[in-house]
Amino acid sequence: RRRQSAASAGRPMGILRGTGKVAGARRVLKPGKWRSPPANFKSDYAIIVRLRALRDAPVDSVGCERLADPRAKRADFEWQCLVASMLSSQTKDQTNAEAMAALREHGNTIANVARTPVPRLDKLICKVGFHRVKAKNLQAAARICLDKHAGRIPRTLEGLLELPGVGPKMAHLTMHAAFDQQEGLCVDTHVHRIANALGWLRPRTKTPEQTRVALEAWLPPRFWPDLNVTLVGLGQQQQQTPQKLVERSLAMRSPAAALRLLARIGFGPRAG
Repeated sequence: RRRQSAASAGRPMGILRGTGKVAGARRVLKPGKWRSPPANFKSDYAIIVRLRALRDAPVDSVGCERLADPRAKRADFEWQCLVASMLSSQTKDQTNAEAMAALREHGNTIANVARTPVPRLDKLICKVGFHRVKAKNLQAAARICLDKHAGRIPRTLEGLLELPGVGPKMAHLTMHAAFDQQEGLCVDTHVHRIANALGWLRPRTKTPEQTRVALEAWLPPRFWPDLNVTLVGLGQQQQQTPQKLVERSLAMRSPAAALRLLARIGFGPRAG
């Protein structure tokens, strides 16, 4: 019987329903000494958690961790977790969900994608960013899984990173969503931007991968499972529904502190 991840169960990834506690993701953390978090991290993160309490950003409902079919066979579920992460780069969650729905109707299994012509795959995912490259990578990854992994996706971070088009963010995301293993942080552009804007990284980092390494050096493990969804959702709402953040800030016990945090991440309501 397949164990269903928190994401596929339809609740915030890494959070047990009704408890606010981190779910039991199996962590494989690197040994070593942890540096102390920045002085402002705990207060900043507490405000962000309150702003995100309703979990109503796109990532909460159609984030790529939510897009694999929980009713699919285990091998197909794992593959779909990988596909969703591969399609997610440079693509809004809503658009990724549309592409995943089209692939599901077509038949989103390793065997079927491996034998589907690239132009057909390209047409199915044409709304995502860099869809032509991603279509080629999907077919190539499916064929590698058939030839080298007995029709399954690799179960290790190293194996996933060997697949075409799979970078660290996608690999970590897949390990968590498909296998419930927390081997590292998933860091995208939202996490990268917000962490730097809030001064959590000294010196500032230049890429999401640098941000991942820097955060892992000091971020307490209990924050790992939910950091990505929390910050991505904040970034999405900053861009797409800024009025919600203003209203929630004003309703908090310390509105000024919340508004100052929003200002530090470059918040500015859009006209109209």
